Amino acid sequence: MNDMRTPLSKVRGLGSAKEGTDHFWRQRLTALANVPLLIFFVGFIVVYNGESYAVVAGALSNPLVAVLMGLVLISGIIHMKLGMQTVIEDYIHAEGMKVSLLILNSFFSIAVGAVSLFAVLKLGFGG
Repeated sequence: MNDMRTPLSKVRGLGSAKEGTDHFWRQRLTALANVPLLIFFVGFIVVYNGESYAVVAGALSNPLVAVLMGLVLISGIIHMKLGMQTVIEDYIHAEGMKVSLLILNSFFSIAVGAVSLFAVLKLGFGG
């Protein structure tokens, strides 16, 4: 078998982590899912622009609207996390800084997702 790794990388055990393809497809899948979801989101914003809190909360209490809004958030946040991960891995070369930023990226994505989903659920259930 023709091994393309350098002798040093063989000794260190460095090489493919076998996750590049998975990351690539997850990012493409979320991008594809975001197309109809963001069309829905923009349409919702256009229709309810300038409406009162009660009207918007009433619209979000519709189960279909609440579920679609939750999917917009989940897909968008996963796509954001994957994109930022790619940027960090490609452009941050200091290993300690890279690991720190990847951890912060994960925590930030989880925090934004949790707060956003809480808001949608609260409005959806008539909070």
